[in-house]
Amino acid sequence: MKKNKKREFQSSELVKSFARIHGFEDKLTAFEIKDFLEDYLDESLFMEIESVNLHQKIIQIKINSPLLKNDFKMRKSFYLKKFQDKFGEEKFTDLLVL
Repeated sequence: MKKNKKREFQSSELVKSFARIHGFEDKLTAFEIKDFLEDYLDESLFMEIESVNLHQKIIQIKINSPLLKNDFKMRKSFYLKKFQDKFGEEKFTDLLVL
């Protein structure tokens, strides 16, 4: 049985154009990245992720756990490639783990 997420949203054309007009398109993409990580990672690992932001084509992921933070830093290119494959190569240039 699939559990319901806290926030369900559809990135319809209307939502995307509203985000573009009001300048929070990056935040919408950051929510999509966080949802992707929620599906990709184990629940206990996902709980260690404090925030995901996108600033000037750089994904910033703030992680509480030192072990998970180290894993993300060591596999930085792997995760960046995953995000680029999923959302488009032109959207991201780097991944910063905080």
